[in-house]
Amino acid sequence: MPQEVFYLILFLVAFLYASVGHGGASGYLALMALYGIAPEEMKPTALILNLFVSLTSFIQYYNRGYFLKKMFLPIASTSIPMAFIGGMINIDATLYKRILGFLLLFPILRFFFFKNIPDTNLKPCNLTLAMATGGSIGLFSGMIGIGGGIILSPILLLLHWTNQKQTAAISAAFIFVNSLAGLAGMLTQGISITSGMAFYIVIAFTGGMLGAYFGAGKFHQNVLKYILASVLVMASYKLLFTSA
Repeated sequence: MPQEVFYLILFLVAFLYASVGHGGASGYLALMALYGIAPEEMKPTALILNLFVSLTSFIQYYNRGYFLKKMFLPIASTSIPMAFIGGMINIDATLYKRILGFLLLFPILRFFFFKNIPDTNLKPCNLTLAMATGGSIGLFSGMIGIGGGIILSPILLLLHWTNQKQTAAISAAFIFVNSLAGLAGMLTQGISITSGMAFYIVIAFTGGMLGAYFGAGKFHQNVLKYILASVLVMASYKLLFTSA
């Protein structure tokens, strides 16, 4: 495919993922694999793009009051060190990706076929479970080069801890800190950064900024639910049926 198509898809991936508070690493990894970018370049590139897109998304949701600091802190307290450790590990993550892709099918069914969670039905988070969840996702994140929001989002919603927009705000912050920690772990092992990365950042940042704006302030909750479900469908397909 022409390079222009790569840039267009990169923009659309950033837009779609940012609209639900995601950084888009799984989409970037799939796209780079299709274009034959070397694996050792894919993980750091995806995480750097994650940093810019998730930060943009977080700012939009934070400014509208959707960020729940008390819920984010226990999750992030364990995910950050584990993402750093995961970034230091060089491991074939194919089996992990297949398992994760299968597990994503369950929240996909939930988002497509069950009603939204009213704010009145939200439950307080369990501190122990929140910390265990953050640590587990953080390790995965560092190992396979994602921010982890695509795993955290369905968990928060299925446990009735947050609604869609609160989930997006927490996921965006979660992705940012995990991507930063994972990238730091990779730096200890040496990473490759492409010369064209700056242009990728400009495109992803623009798409992410627009996606976050519409996701935080314009889209209805029902729209967000189906967007998030669509994101998970794409991620599940990528994890189950591609080798990247």
